[in-house]
Amino acid sequence: MTYPQEVVNNVLRYLCSGHTVRQAAEKFGVSPSIAAQWRRTYDGKLKDVPPHKVQYSQEVVRLALGLAYGGFGFKLGEVAHMLGISANTISQWKKKYLVGGHMDIPKVTQGELKHLSADDLEAMTLKDLKAYIHKLELKNAILEEKMKLLKAEGIDKLSNNELSVLVDALSQRFAKTEILKALGMSSSSYYYTKTKSKRPDRYGAARAAIKEEFYRVGGRRGYRYIRQRLRMRDVPIILSGKTVRRLMAEEHCHVSYACKRRRYTSYKGEISTAPENIVSRNFHADEPNKLWLTDITELHIPQGKVYLSPIIDCFDGMPVAWKSSTHPNADLVNSMLDEAVKQLGSTDHPVCHSDRGCHYRWPGWIDRCDKYGITRSMSHLGCSPDNAAMEGFFGRLKNEFFYDRDWKGVSIKDFMDQLDNYMLHYRNTRIKESLGWMSPVQYRRSLGIAV
Repeated sequence: MTYPQEVVNNVLRYLCSGHTVRQAAEKFGVSPSIAAQWRRTYDGKLKDVPPHKVQYSQEVVRLALGLAYGGFGFKLGEVAHMLGISANTISQWKKKYLVGGHMDIPKVTQGELKHLSADDLEAMTLKDLKAYIHKLELKNAILEEKMKLLKAEGIDKLSNNELSVLVDALSQRFAKTEILKALGMSSSSYYYTKTKSKRPDRYGAARAAIKEEFYRVGGRRGYRYIRQRLRMRDVPIILSGKTVRRLMAEEHCHVSYACKRRRYTSYKGEISTAPENIVSRNFHADEPNKLWLTDITELHIPQGKVYLSPIIDCFDGMPVAWKSSTHPNADLVNSMLDEAVKQLGSTDHPVCHSDRGCHYRWPGWIDRCDKYGITRSMSHLGCSPDNAAMEGFFGRLKNEFFYDRDWKGVSIKDFMDQLDNYMLHYRNTRIKESLGWMSPVQYRRSLGIAV
């Protein structure tokens, strides 16, 4: 690129005023090497660079570049020693053949290695050859041991533990220092890994406590709950959520979540006029008995089907009332509502939101809502997100209580008793993070709200 003489003059004046070449380059937007060349020319110190004394054939250039950069595994210094050419010369050749970041020369094949002359081979002393052969043997041995470990462990990448095993396996044939260097593993990492198994587990007590808390809830709660339970023990164990999650994985404490299954539906058509959806997916309430949710879910065990109908308060997720039955009839929801209104004060008139099930469109339910001053709200037809908070409650109930459990031999009565106990646990003792790790009852008591 040719610069205007004015730019050259400005750069030279700037340099003569005491500034550095780099400062001048940044100020006037030229390369430092160009600015330095202008300064040398101005000072009369620019000399013609004589051509290289040794002229190499194109074949030698190809061979040097092919060996150094053609994937043979030779280092630049090794190729320079083999061919008797300086490493700097080979590096300069590489720059000449780079086009768009890629070397535009043919690859050197194994057969072309025969082009090395006897003089070239004699440049490699017997000691150099032995060292080079030893290095190849080490590389081959490492590859063999890596393949054994990868196949045995079924992994894609070796950890420090596996690498230390590899070092021990090869230490009878090679020095540990050269094995570690070939693997790119520091000696401190190797010896730390070796002594790690001999040191006591700093998380031994935490592991035992995690398993105890996990199996106490039937393996149904995640790492946030377990972390909080550890902190609430008589002797608190303070760990981060990340550490608890890692230890749970190492101890195989995995929460199982069931896949989607066919849901029970109570929709029987538009048998009465549906009220407006006044909730509009805003499931938050700033005080109790302001917004209720309800629905029916089916629990199918070998002895038969059980239907659960609860009312959930959006203030804190507390089950206000619930009923279970073997028949999803009007008496199930009506008796549940009769039980729920016992919790209401004289000034409480909640909104009760449901889906479009037939139970909430029959005269018995409508008459009760009018009698108790309850405002009805309904989801749109076939739109479960309109009652998502209720669906979320059923999902937690089934994951923690129902799924992945053997219900063979359990009678309907026993099952309904266990279901009732779970609902009591959910209301009275099941802590959750959104309530400051308190149960709904504990949360209301902390606020001075009578339960």
